[in-house]
Amino acid sequence: MNERLSGDELVALVRRVFQPRANEKGLAILVDLPDEQVSDTDDWAARRAIAVDWAAELTAHEPELGLKTTLVLYRNVHTNNGELPARCWIHHGGPLPTSADSLEASASTTFVDMFASNPILLVPTQFSATAPLKIAAKTNPIRAATMAGFRQDMVPALRLDYGEVNRRVNYLKQLLDRATGADFQFVYPGGEAALHLDLRFRSAHASGGLLPDPGVAGNLPSGEAYIVPFEGETEPSLSAGELPVQFGDEIVRYRIVANKAVEVLTQGPASRAEAEHLAREPAYGNLAELGLGVLAAFGIKPIGKVLLDEKLGLHIAFGRSEHFGGQVGPADFSSPEAVIHIDRVYVPETQPDVLVKRVDLVMEDDQTLALMRDGKYVVDFN
Repeated sequence: MNERLSGDELVALVRRVFQPRANEKGLAILVDLPDEQVSDTDDWAARRAIAVDWAAELTAHEPELGLKTTLVLYRNVHTNNGELPARCWIHHGGPLPTSADSLEASASTTFVDMFASNPILLVPTQFSATAPLKIAAKTNPIRAATMAGFRQDMVPALRLDYGEVNRRVNYLKQLLDRATGADFQFVYPGGEAALHLDLRFRSAHASGGLLPDPGVAGNLPSGEAYIVPFEGETEPSLSAGELPVQFGDEIVRYRIVANKAVEVLTQGPASRAEAEHLAREPAYGNLAELGLGVLAAFGIKPIGKVLLDEKLGLHIAFGRSEHFGGQVGPADFSSPEAVIHIDRVYVPETQPDVLVKRVDLVMEDDQTLALMRDGKYVVDFN
């Protein structure tokens, strides 16, 4: 697939997503660069080429858009949702550096100064910057569309009716806001698993592809409502049970106690690797997010990239949560490189051997609301 957004489409996208204000004059496109520690890939190089193309197109349409576009480079942070470095580089034209190791420190600027001139950000990076940009948006008047792992085959998802996407997402957000818990039944070859997520004391978030107000950061393509399960900061969390996740041909089952994966119950290469990860980084075992995507209803198919795939349906994340309103953050990990927030997506193409048989929301009045059956929503969005 060789999809490409035209200049007119990019202008329409920026206007639709950000609804720029009269006093906003700058838009920055951020890309992270490979370095000696993390080597380049074909997808990564192609993504940087997309960013260069977008910058050129938006610059050509500057009189129409009313925003000056700047391409900004920074050293990759080696992990998804790790903290951003202190400094970045403004690209003034010509070929992009192939490695961050070739950047001159004396030519850099701080992210804070860059934010001051560029309140609108498109961020098609290799490693997700959603968490640190959400934190940065609390003290800087920015709004950022994060696009980690973006590829050309995601372009159709940028052309959707995000007014309707946003409406469905807000409907699910309202349900999550009213819920005190969620009960899951998973079926896999040879067995089934039950899980309860504690949703007390939490507010849900809507990521419907619209970012009209400063102080926020969210994914694009977008289309999900999400909530951090209660992590037990004031009393024990009631999240408990088993969670199956498919890795290749292997299904790894985690035992969940008080909202944490505390043990891997299965055997196999992936199971051993996950058990080692939990032992090495207990914060990785935190259940950081329950997400409900809606894009499957618009005909969007998974492509093997979490940025898009998680927006299709149910997903549950491990790791960092403080950027969503939770309690687990970078200080809970052993090093900046170990910080992680990773989604496990439950749609047939990503986990074909794990069926989400049932999802019920437990509402404030202790009534049960059927949310999903056999992997599909059964609530009425109309």
